[in-house]
Amino acid sequence: MTTPDLAATKRQTLVFAASQAILGSVAPIAISMGALAGLYLLGPDKSLATAPVTGFNVGVALGALPAAWAIKTLGQKHGFMVGSLISTLGGACAALALFQYSFVMFILALALMGLGGAFTQQFRFAAADNAPPVFKAQAISWVLGGGIVSAVLGPQAVILTRDMFLPVQFAGAYAAIIGFGLTGFAILNFLRVTPQTKTQISEAAALGTGRPLMEIIKQRRFIVALICSVGSYSLMSFVMTGAPLAMVGCGFSANEATLGIQWHVLAMFGPSFFTGKLIARFGKETIVATGLVILMLCALVALSGIHLWQFWTSLILLGLGWNFGFIGATSMVTDCYKPEEKGAVQGFHDFVLFSSVALSSLFSGKILYVWGWNMVNLMIFPVTVLCLVALGWLIFTNGSRKPVSA
Repeated sequence: MTTPDLAATKRQTLVFAASQAILGSVAPIAISMGALAGLYLLGPDKSLATAPVTGFNVGVALGALPAAWAIKTLGQKHGFMVGSLISTLGGACAALALFQYSFVMFILALALMGLGGAFTQQFRFAAADNAPPVFKAQAISWVLGGGIVSAVLGPQAVILTRDMFLPVQFAGAYAAIIGFGLTGFAILNFLRVTPQTKTQISEAAALGTGRPLMEIIKQRRFIVALICSVGSYSLMSFVMTGAPLAMVGCGFSANEATLGIQWHVLAMFGPSFFTGKLIARFGKETIVATGLVILMLCALVALSGIHLWQFWTSLILLGLGWNFGFIGATSMVTDCYKPEEKGAVQGFHDFVLFSSVALSSLFSGKILYVWGWNMVNLMIFPVTVLCLVALGWLIFTNGSRKPVSA
């Protein structure tokens, strides 16, 4: 790729990063307030408080394949713009559900927001697919780095707007999503497909449909990458979903719980500016393993006590561990397919990923209310050990050699 082509790719990646920054703010709002709003709407059985967050994650899971299809059919620009409008509609429906005091409608609204979020999740893949091999990991990091802005915008929007429509609690925060969705729509209007990308698409089409999906997902490298991405993301969702409820249950305010999520999301996306360089220097497997160890440290801090600094520190470590684990695993996934195979593989990966994340968010509330906050954190250890064993198996069986897409 020539210097002008690389410059155009970087400009395109910046549009993805800006879109991630704005549309990525939807998830912190949905998750930080979803369980607390669930408590507000629920009757005596508070164990279902995390069900709205599960609805969001189910929406992301069910939207994975349709989002990949829409982006492929409509093109990146128009496909992603459709996703931003879906998020906008989800925010409006969630606010209406709170006015109607309808728990079921609120779950469905968050599922709709999750469907829009499935498009947002594709930004990282789109940036990587449009980049030369030497820039792929950095492109993913740039896009996820846009989440730093999301980490501030989302929680601050919650703090500033959640009481806007009192006595109806939390409705203002979800109404704010309308503004985020429309702003993301406007930013995506600047997305341009570079001549390099058009050439890649034409070449991919000329190559045919690629290998069968089953052949691709049976690769050792893909299996381990999927295990690690599912493990790191599910653990992050599992702990993060229960954390606001645990903090409020320990006597801290909703604002303190929201700020804890803000520090968490900052830690999720802040390191993204150098994660790609670390991957290039130390290797993907090493970075994934580092992330898994950090997740264990998160559990140890959370188990050490229930002061505010312990909640916040554990959430920061949770975000950092997710960053290394998930970006590293995502980079491993991109090694496993050819350009003409990307739609099916990416859609399958995200469907499995967010199906698991949805289950983890649902069980978070159940386990928290039955066994307590300590049990939520103890669950981190068996999952991280499983992922580390899988990584070791890949390395010692030479499954880390020669990526398919190289």
